Amino acid sequence: MLYANIIVLLAGYLLGCVHGSNIAKLLSGVNLKEVGHGNAGASNATLSLGWKYGILVALIDIGKAIAAIVLVRLYLNNMETFITEQASILLYLTGAAVILGHNFPIHMNFRGGKGTASLIGIFIALDWKLGLIGVLAFVAASLITNYILIGVFVLYIIFAVTALLMEPTIWPFIISLTLILIALFLHIENIKRMRHGKEPKVTAAFKKK
Repeated sequence: MLYANIIVLLAGYLLGCVHGSNIAKLLSGVNLKEVGHGNAGASNATLSLGWKYGILVALIDIGKAIAAIVLVRLYLNNMETFITEQASILLYLTGAAVILGHNFPIHMNFRGGKGTASLIGIFIALDWKLGLIGVLAFVAASLITNYILIGVFVLYIIFAVTALLMEPTIWPFIISLTLILIALFLHIENIKRMRHGKEPKVTAAFKKK
């Protein structure tokens, strides 16, 4: 089990380091680390470059997370030594590793995105029905409040609650709480800007081409 944990953590992290922001930079010439709120993720791409680039970056970052979970599932299907609880832990560890790779990529001096799109991919890959509910709640909360930040934490909370209620062991919930703490840390500046009315609003993204 320890060997498997190390493998999925390493593989998940490296896959997480694949960034949609790099494609956005290639196409637009804009480095997302130097505009907006300075993170290399889909939310900053949306707010800084417009919804088309936001969708592009999101699809890449969602896709890599889905790929990671699917690959681990295929691995688990070929192994008979893992019980249900162990398989659940491995899948959530994989998801956490992808988000860590996305947030702290080695080739960006450990300053990447904030993991929201990758969390969506993980959620959908684990359970597409619950994942879809999470995505709809994320979109609804973002549009209603006009702040992507609110939608992000609604998504994280739903992810953690489903881990608590649906998984056969407590560890996925603990992993989910750890991801929430990481998200809070990475969004401190966003929270401060929102409190002072300076955080970019969702409607601003639709004014960009």
